[in-house]
Amino acid sequence: MEPDEKYMREALAEARAAAAEEEIPIGAVIVCKGRIIGKGHNMVERLHDATAHAEMIAITAATEALGGKYLQDCTLYVTVEPCPMCAAALNWSQISRIVYAAADPRRGYSLYSPNLLHPRTEVLSGILAEECGNLVSDYFKTKR
Repeated sequence: MEPDEKYMREALAEARAAAAEEEIPIGAVIVCKGRIIGKGHNMVERLHDATAHAEMIAITAATEALGGKYLQDCTLYVTVEPCPMCAAALNWSQISRIVYAAADPRRGYSLYSPNLLHPRTEVLSGILAEECGNLVSDYFKTKR
């Protein structure tokens, strides 16, 4: 299995944990030098905090693990395209690479501000996109 798929499956496990907690099923992991240093899933409902997105939880865990605010030489794997808030936080963290599965045509950062990320951040999308996208779609079908 390719590393990108391997780590996206880890993010997908986090998304499933969110679904089990009745949260929007989005998961994220941050990898540095072949090791997961941060992970998270949406905790907006549990924490009553609109900023408790999977990426934000993972960023906090990863910076704590590294003992600093920058995530250079790190990759974020996230099941859905980051929103503008998360993209801005990723910019400030100077993360080197973002891999997301499914695009978010309603709230994804690229819809609003494609230049929101740090200029040196590389972006790859589409890894396990169907599986990750279906998890979110299925969640919203039960809510409507």
